[in-house]
Amino acid sequence: MRILLVASAYNSLTQRVDAELRDRRHAVEVHLAGDDGALRTAVRRFAPDLVIAPMLTTALPRDVWSSVTCLIVHPGPPGDRGPSALDWAIHEEAGVWGVTVLQAGEVMDAGPVWASAPCPLPPAAKSDLYRGEVSDAAVGAVLRAVRRFASGTHTPRPQSGPDWRVPDHTRPYLRQEVRRIDWERDTTDTVVRKLRAADSRPGVLDDLLGEAWYLHGGHPERTLRGRPGEPLATRAGALCRATADGAVWIPELRRRRGPGGPAGVKLPAATALGDALPRLPELPAPLMPAEDDPVWSDIRYTERGPVGLLRFSFPGGAMSTAHCRRLLDAYRFALTRPTAVLVLGGGRDFFSNGIHLNVIEAAADPAAESWANINAIDDLVEAVLTTTDRLVVAALGGNAAAGGVMLALAADEVWCRRGAVLNPHYRRMGLHGSEYWTYTLPRRVGAAQARRLTERALPVSAAAALRIGLVDRVLGCAPQDFGPQAAHLARLTAASPTVHGRIAAKKAAREADERTRPLADHRTAELAVMHRQFFDPSAPYHALRSAFVRKLPAPAATV
Repeated sequence: MRILLVASAYNSLTQRVDAELRDRRHAVEVHLAGDDGALRTAVRRFAPDLVIAPMLTTALPRDVWSSVTCLIVHPGPPGDRGPSALDWAIHEEAGVWGVTVLQAGEVMDAGPVWASAPCPLPPAAKSDLYRGEVSDAAVGAVLRAVRRFASGTHTPRPQSGPDWRVPDHTRPYLRQEVRRIDWERDTTDTVVRKLRAADSRPGVLDDLLGEAWYLHGGHPERTLRGRPGEPLATRAGALCRATADGAVWIPELRRRRGPGGPAGVKLPAATALGDALPRLPELPAPLMPAEDDPVWSDIRYTERGPVGLLRFSFPGGAMSTAHCRRLLDAYRFALTRPTAVLVLGGGRDFFSNGIHLNVIEAAADPAAESWANINAIDDLVEAVLTTTDRLVVAALGGNAAAGGVMLALAADEVWCRRGAVLNPHYRRMGLHGSEYWTYTLPRRVGAAQARRLTERALPVSAAAALRIGLVDRVLGCAPQDFGPQAAHLARLTAASPTVHGRIAAKKAAREADERTRPLADHRTAELAVMHRQFFDPSAPYHALRSAFVRKLPAPAATV
């Protein structure tokens, strides 16, 4: 069929629905909402059989939904209505939630239901759940609704009546008055829950050091104590604040926008506060903590016999210069350990999205910070590429994009969860790209496919990535099960009688490739183009980056 996707942003769910529908040979076009006239023009020009809105914050015009069937993806079970469905579910500690695909009509979220699917809500941040359990449920429901529509025989079920397990329930926007943290009374668990329900937008508005900030992300701290609300320490850019019974680590802050001022940029907490940050102790977490140590850290190394597991989790998948350098230090430590297989990644959310555009945007010299960041991630990728004494597996429990995909391709094998979406390109940010992609991408998929992936700049589903050789294995499991399953498979790989032969073969292959064209040549050629794009103020990269981090439409002339 011809399917028009209408979305307020080309976010993770929209990308996954796009990729999954194209995998099934539907003709798909994406239209970003905001201008009803432009939407009407798109509908007339594309003449879709069906319109699907995976993520829409505004109502569709009546003349559009009355002329073509329009299906809305609502992140709540049948009967749930309102703009903060998932926020409320986490705020109220719902253990089970759902997704509904309903037909657009006069009343928001009240149209007849074409499909629905339940999903669990384990304790995790909203954005993590949205890309994980909610995305899985949403895609399953969308594909079921598309099949039902295509059959021509299905009648959608009215969203009312006593037989629904969830009664009609309309809830308002979850306002900051409800989200607000009472530092004197709220326990650590309560604070973490409020922060998780607001991640990654809108954040929790709070007063910090005499200024208004949005707090993003939260991890419990069980050992530190202090006066409630007081900043206690820093760790890897995060800020620790005391609660009524403990403390919480807050990774990111966003300054509240003043009247008429520019949109705030979400940054690592210590970076955002800058000179306003008081003198606090920096409390690094151990890289290799005890098995039962609940200490929070964004990088952690563990071992299971001959398998090393180097896990990392950076907010939004963005890797700043500091992130890259710390992860490289951890990787070098992992190489000193007596393992045969090293697993890089394995978390349930983002693997990596490459360089940290927010930190770059906020830098005094964005071009210089871009240059430092790309060289730092190149150093990390080079270390993975030149590891010849063990097998390296990149384990992608969540999405990856741009340099994050290329970091994964530096490994010997790439495993990903079935729900992961890969964006192996840089064009939408106006960049040529580095991270040795001119070596690793053609090596995996061939020169012609590499050219298609980078020029078309479309998201790739896990199934499609496996089909074209971009990844080696797809695990069909829930997000929280990916890490344990990847670790189990790595142990089987390490126990295989062929593992040492494979290590010897990879070493020989690397040496042969180096004789054909040294890795340094790839890096030099890539960075020559990147340097021009970074240091030319008129290059599209700068306007595209600014629009991206400030959640603004991309400048038309640069796309």
